[in-house]
Amino acid sequence: MTLYDIKPKFQNLLRPIVIMLHAKRVTANQITLLAMLGSIILGGLLIFFSQPSLFILLPLFLFFRMALNAIDGMLAREFNQQSTLGAILNEVGDIISDAALYLSFAFLTGVSAWLVVLMVLLSWLTEFCGVIAQTLTHIRNYRGPLGKSDRAFLLGALGLFIACWPQYIDVANKVFTAMSLLLVWTCINRCRSAMEVNNA
Repeated sequence: MTLYDIKPKFQNLLRPIVIMLHAKRVTANQITLLAMLGSIILGGLLIFFSQPSLFILLPLFLFFRMALNAIDGMLAREFNQQSTLGAILNEVGDIISDAALYLSFAFLTGVSAWLVVLMVLLSWLTEFCGVIAQTLTHIRNYRGPLGKSDRAFLLGALGLFIACWPQYIDVANKVFTAMSLLLVWTCINRCRSAMEVNNA
């Protein structure tokens, strides 16, 4: 069970916005680029100023980014905007956005930079495993326990925690350690799922 499982309900809430954007000739690729650009700008801000109080912005933006990710997919599928370029932007945009946002934790005093980098690299690996599964089975694999939406939720919550209680910032190291272990598990689950489908 991951947050990905509630995606259909979230999409239903966003559908009126998607219809309005389509009427205004906004494309899925434009939304994808907006999400990536916003992530780079916020990540740069958090890295440059590196103040715990600014991390209150992270959960707010991550929710906004999650909505944009759902919107670009709906525009692509429901309004015939699917394209090779769109698929590339979607995958590349996600890993760039994750790096820009999540590496900002490494610049906070009291947070282990190598644990943050490890978590980001393993996050990339989970997406790579999902794409490999798609190559083998023609189905993009989103198995958990720590998919993209789950990571966004946890790190948004961590950003909120750090902003409110910076004196307990060392908790972040425990969070990144736990997340790294869960990401290894996620990689194994996605590869195992692809093998099961391929051998069926």
